[in-house]
Amino acid sequence: MNSKPSTTYLSNRSIPRLETAFLALGLILSTFRLEAKDPGLPSTVAAGATLTEVYSDPRFFEGPTWDPKTKKLYFTAFPKDQKNTEILRLDAPGRVTVWADKTEGVNGTFLSRNGRLLAAQAFGHRVLKYSFGKKGPSNTQVILSDATLNQPNDICEAPNGNLYFTDPDFKNRRTSAVFLLRPKGELIKLITEMPLPNGIKTSNDGKTLYVGDSHEKLWRSYPIMPNGITGPGRVFFNPETESKADPDGFSIDEHGNLYLSGRGGVWVVNPEGEALGMIPVKEFVSNATFGDVDGKALYLTCDGKVYRLAMTVRGAQFTRP
Repeated sequence: MNSKPSTTYLSNRSIPRLETAFLALGLILSTFRLEAKDPGLPSTVAAGATLTEVYSDPRFFEGPTWDPKTKKLYFTAFPKDQKNTEILRLDAPGRVTVWADKTEGVNGTFLSRNGRLLAAQAFGHRVLKYSFGKKGPSNTQVILSDATLNQPNDICEAPNGNLYFTDPDFKNRRTSAVFLLRPKGELIKLITEMPLPNGIKTSNDGKTLYVGDSHEKLWRSYPIMPNGITGPGRVFFNPETESKADPDGFSIDEHGNLYLSGRGGVWVVNPEGEALGMIPVKEFVSNATFGDVDGKALYLTCDGKVYRLAMTVRGAQFTRP
């Protein structure tokens, strides 16, 4: 399913939203306009940059991660019938390789500090760790397997090696949770009051946990104690916009600014929760990650599209020791 690369110029229109996520993956798209004053593009976008389409096909794309060793972008793909979910590798604009198939709903991914690909497996109820191989995973490790989980959705790693992942209950919105998974395997249920936790990241210093709330359509933050447990949360960001497109996955740059997908495109927000600008996108944006050799490109996974945007800053993962 190859496509020719093309360029899409930034506009003030967006098309939201994935209604039922992975149980049905029914897509309901509608146009909207910003009700508040247009915040404009953030200064972290390179001057004159345009959203460039690097891949497209009829599937829903998620979970992007750039691997600095192979110098490739990896992202997850969900067909509408969900019979075979895959992890794709972008080899060149318009050309991908199926890096892993029959992934049982691997959704969110994250580059671990030891250079492996962490993955939240929705349908298999697992947390996985892949080793990067040229033709596919050279090794797949099951970190956690728990049939009582709803469907692990997104995952991140704190600087101390603790893993945090979301487990939304999309069907009933009653048993959703955010979990802490310690390096030695201890699993702790941290947050249960959020009906639909979705995207998740820690701050660069590991002292704050950010979680997208797809029920209330906003983002929350929680202090992380030295033992990895979170304290009481607060609303971190809730933009004044008519769009109710679900908050989904997000990324973070070297300065701690967050790139939040949902509510109209990608909102760029500083660590204090102040909007620095918004990147409007036609399609529903599911996730974002930084990539390229210099770390100064933002890749966006969307419904049927993957985009690249030149930036003036690097992703946080490019600043790790």
